Amino acid sequence: MGRWVPDARGRLERAALELYAEHGYERTTVAEIAARAGLTERTFFRHFADKREVLFGGAEPLRDLIVRTAAEAPASAAPITVAAAAVEAVGVVLGERRTAARQRQAVIDAHPELRERELIKLAALGDALAGALRDRGVPDLAAALAAEAGLAAFKVAADRWIHGPDGEPLAAGIREAFAELKTITAG
Repeated sequence: MGRWVPDARGRLERAALELYAEHGYERTTVAEIAARAGLTERTFFRHFADKREVLFGGAEPLRDLIVRTAAEAPASAAPITVAAAAVEAVGVVLGERRTAARQRQAVIDAHPELRERELIKLAALGDALAGALRDRGVPDLAAALAAEAGLAAFKVAADRWIHGPDGEPLAAGIREAFAELKTITAG
């Protein structure tokens, strides 16, 4: 094998998900993940701090996408509209990975410590969205509420998308969740 191997990170992620499904998260070692991917443990640790981070390592690009989408929204857009656009942008990116998302969520659902880490990740994304809204001049309370509403719509849509039948894209489910949110808050 040559020194440079294309898509090492992706290969490690796929190998980890396969092994977690086959042997369970607890019984899978970093050495096994690296071997399955055809890489070394050293390469694994260049990409991930530990085997848990294989499941959560993509948060930074999503955070950047949320902030960028919020910043690029029209100045006249309402905070909830900006939140919807930012969350939908994430849905477009994640929507391309349904099989991996289902495998990942099955591992997370089976382990309380991983569910806790997932909540921390989502909270960090919510904080980034609220910060991006504040940067647009949205007052603190409105920014926090719009960001939390955005995360709630995302979580509901993502859960339906992951556990539901194939068909509707995640981004469409997010739009539907926001439409329903607007309906229930309109009274």
